[in-house]
Amino acid sequence: MTYCVGMLVDEGLAMIADTRTNAGVDNISSYRKLHTWSVPGERVLAVCTAGSLSVTQTALARVREGIVLSDSDAPETLETAPTLFRAAQILGHALATVRATINTPPTPTADGLNVNASILLGGQIAGGAPGLYLIYGQGNFIACGRDTPYLQIGELKYGKPILDRALRADTPLSEAVKLGLISFDSTIRSNIAVGPPLDLILIPRDALAGEARRLEADDPYFRDLGRRWSEALAAAHRAMPNPPWLEDAPPAAAGTGGAGGR
Repeated sequence: MTYCVGMLVDEGLAMIADTRTNAGVDNISSYRKLHTWSVPGERVLAVCTAGSLSVTQTALARVREGIVLSDSDAPETLETAPTLFRAAQILGHALATVRATINTPPTPTADGLNVNASILLGGQIAGGAPGLYLIYGQGNFIACGRDTPYLQIGELKYGKPILDRALRADTPLSEAVKLGLISFDSTIRSNIAVGPPLDLILIPRDALAGEARRLEADDPYFRDLGRRWSEALAAAHRAMPNPPWLEDAPPAAAGTGGAGGR
């Protein structure tokens, strides 16, 4: 499994993905899940993948070769898509086609395969605004909005509460990256299926260029961030009042409450 998050704020877009892939506790390896397509000054697109590695790798390979959609006679790629919406259609078609091919014709062996997969697509194409899409395995997709300025795929439940509480559309891009990394720290602590190295890309609004970075397990900033987050949580819960019904409860009378008092 994996964990990927995209955060779309007023200042731009940040996307983060882990690299851990496991097929059981004795078969764990690392694969890049964050891929980029860039034409300087014209477009920058980033794709995060989660789910079946064979499905997502095959789908991306087909996208690189070109996808012919139902309303076109010519193959299209992420380098030629005129809009981000069109790029989402291309990826959705490729993902759905690969999944359908694996399960056709339906056989007991095919039905037993894990073909679940999903994709995050983010970026900006000249003439359009930055955008972020979540593409499901069936090929349909949703767009990120201002009310909830992030999308996740994979093991999302551990990092979601952090983003729900703190991330807003007007959050500075640097602050969004910090929140995203905190969500990864929480996920890595709770789920062995997610782990470093982490791949990250920042795409400032209208820059039409991205800044990519890889954070290893021993990255000083990421380790310090996790330590500070743990200390802040511990200090916060100690500063909160105890439940009043426990503070005011009278001590139990001797010889009562339990079989031994009879």
